[in-house]
Amino acid sequence: MGKNIVVIGALTLTFIFVLFGIIAPETLGQAASYILNTFISENFGWYYMLAAFTFVVICLYVALSKYGNIRLGKDTDKPEFNRFTWIAMLYSAGLAISLFFWGVAEPVLMYIDPPFGTGETQESAKTAMQYTFFHWGLHSWGSYAIIGLIMAYFQYRKNTLPLINESLEPLLGKKAFGPIGKFINILAIFAVISGITTSLGLGVKQMGAGFDYVWGIENNFTNQIILILILTVLFIISASTGIKRGIKWLSNINIVLALMIMMFIFIAGPTRNILGILVNTTGNYMQNFISMSFHLEPFLNDYTWQAGWDFFYWGWAISFGVFVGLFIARISKGRTIREFIFGAMLIPSLATMIWYSTIGGSALYNIVNLGNNELANRILENMDTALFYFLQLFPFSPVLIFMTMVSLIIFFITSADSTVYVLGMYSEENTDPSNKSKIMWGVVIAGVAIALLLSGGLTPLQTVSAVAGLPFSVVVLLMCVSFIKSLRNETFGSNNKVEYDRKSCDVEEREVG
Repeated sequence: MGKNIVVIGALTLTFIFVLFGIIAPETLGQAASYILNTFISENFGWYYMLAAFTFVVICLYVALSKYGNIRLGKDTDKPEFNRFTWIAMLYSAGLAISLFFWGVAEPVLMYIDPPFGTGETQESAKTAMQYTFFHWGLHSWGSYAIIGLIMAYFQYRKNTLPLINESLEPLLGKKAFGPIGKFINILAIFAVISGITTSLGLGVKQMGAGFDYVWGIENNFTNQIILILILTVLFIISASTGIKRGIKWLSNINIVLALMIMMFIFIAGPTRNILGILVNTTGNYMQNFISMSFHLEPFLNDYTWQAGWDFFYWGWAISFGVFVGLFIARISKGRTIREFIFGAMLIPSLATMIWYSTIGGSALYNIVNLGNNELANRILENMDTALFYFLQLFPFSPVLIFMTMVSLIIFFITSADSTVYVLGMYSEENTDPSNKSKIMWGVVIAGVAIALLLSGGLTPLQTVSAVAGLPFSVVVLLMCVSFIKSLRNETFGSNNKVEYDRKSCDVEEREVG
């Protein structure tokens, strides 16, 4: 009955917000925007910055400490997937189409409106790349990795169910399985549904704009709904084949395809400048990492810029990290803690820095060095089509655009099929959910996306997801304390482990090992 309460509670919470988004999308948007841009920014901006930085520190600490050799599973367990496939799957789940659209748009937007200094200068171009690294580097991947690490540790090392509340038992005791634990699980499912729904809906609008811009297929509601339905069928099929088939092979194919696109732009674009941007920005990022991590404007008392970038990203990363972390945990059995952190935080951060130097660096080069202000204007007017205008600046652009569209579709599928797999795990409380559960969640996600797309409530729900990062960040911090406590007990503690019956919460002792 417990898991039914969680699923029903999560669907009810989702229904309330969706209904709000359909009936009064503007009101929902204004309320969510006020909470994020005013209430959170003025009262908890400092907390968001500290929380995101703390996750990175904990990840690095456990990786470099004596705990780094602890295996996520039994000491004899081996990884289920090879390193390339493992990183390909977690990368596809963690970023999806953000690589393409924000790869072009974010550096240019911050070049025009930097966090400090004057916009549209060479200095603001350097600052824009530096903050792009900041937003898509260690802090984002640290938010994903810390949740994934903790969940993998408890699932495979301590044999718990794949649920957030299970990781809190060392700290909360039997309360982790009572109303508090159930409420946390309800929030987790809501965060996953709202995150993937807004990604699917907004992404379809962007893809529709691409079809219209490149091939003249009108980007209207009918075609967007058709596209959602087609993508839903594809990601349900992929999820139904399991992690070792559809999800695995699509992730591998897409990473290779994305690498080909990046290499083509690197070779056909301003190669020397891209290398210079990568080296210079990496240095600036490392040199200013601490100051950016704690950057606030307490005397100016104006957090408008940070609310739109830093605070939004950290809230979104924590909220979206629930899904990404749970999925990363599922595919990480048998790896050591050190290997996990290197593969789930450091390597993806480095790869993302290379990607944004190539894509974003090329975009800035066109504007700053070649004077192509039309690219900046298009990004300001319509980011959905700006990507394709940017790709048309390169030779063999029809082939490049076609490859990009294929990659975008596959990224959508791999992100969504990972999501329905995670939701199936959560609702069935096991790591190998049935196809019936995956299909059910796929239909829910598609239905919610279509409803909000037609009503104009997608963007407000995305802001709600970022706001949800505030309460959930407290849960993640509690998970960190529980995790460290469990690590210390494993290293220095007794062999007695307290277990609880999840229905009655009665306590019993057993001998471990």
